Amino acid sequence: MINVTAENFDDEVVAASLHTPVLIDFWAPWCGPCKVIGPLLEKIETDYAGRFKLIKIDSDQEQELGQAFGIRSIPTCVLMMDGKPVDGFMGALPESQIKEFLDKHLPAGDVLEAEVTSVEISDAPAADDPVAIEEALHQTVLKNPDDEEARFEYIKLLLKQGRDDDAKVAFAPVIAKTALVRRFDSLQRWMNAIDFAADRADLTGATTSFDEKIALNKRDFDTRFAKAQTLMAAQDWTGAMDELLEILMRDKTWADDLARKTFIAILDIIEPPKVKVADGQIPPVDPTVATYRRRLSSVILS
Repeated sequence: MINVTAENFDDEVVAASLHTPVLIDFWAPWCGPCKVIGPLLEKIETDYAGRFKLIKIDSDQEQELGQAFGIRSIPTCVLMMDGKPVDGFMGALPESQIKEFLDKHLPAGDVLEAEVTSVEISDAPAADDPVAIEEALHQTVLKNPDDEEARFEYIKLLLKQGRDDDAKVAFAPVIAKTALVRRFDSLQRWMNAIDFAADRADLTGATTSFDEKIALNKRDFDTRFAKAQTLMAAQDWTGAMDELLEILMRDKTWADDLARKTFIAILDIIEPPKVKVADGQIPPVDPTVATYRRRLSSVILS
């Protein structure tokens, strides 16, 4: 359980919910029912062993956050997933009803994504030896086909190298998991963008055509998304995210959240593998990932 303020909201809630569901407990010190449900939520968080993250927001001290979520009474709990609120409930519900609420949304424990890559950075080949890194990842996947983290990094490396066919072969054994493992879904979206671009031989001409159409109609979201896909295929990640933000600023839920889901896929792809740090130290954060996470959260919550 973590107490959250406006200062750490982006990191502790929005960014965290891209990997693990986050349950926000809006409370206040004077609220009687809050004192009942608070310890109960902490117990459930322990029982669920990492399936969700519990955070608490003092609605008196953080009124802007309460207004952003439309909080009208407390206690109110809001579940965040993939950077946005998906459901919630009000009042001090009994334990059985809270668990029933959570079980509707949370993945089972065995499909949660691994927190640390199996090929730890400290044990991996030198960063300037891509051949050795590829071989180490390949061997890890061969020895442990269920190692989702290693397979994700291996496929990502192949796609970065332009080895699309090899990547698709490595992806085939887990293609059925795209609905359960978000990072596999992210790889699928990248491969879809590559295939989309491959069908357009004259990418320069296509990009010019996209820009002309967008200039005539800023809300031509189909064309904006097509442009974002070509940029994604070319690994122009910031360019693609900028285009997706243009869609999100005008329509947050366009095409069943297609722009937001693709934006999150890019964040998954460009985020460096986690590294080991000493106890008490904070792992380094990629500045581009941090910047675009903040931009996404500001648009979603605006």
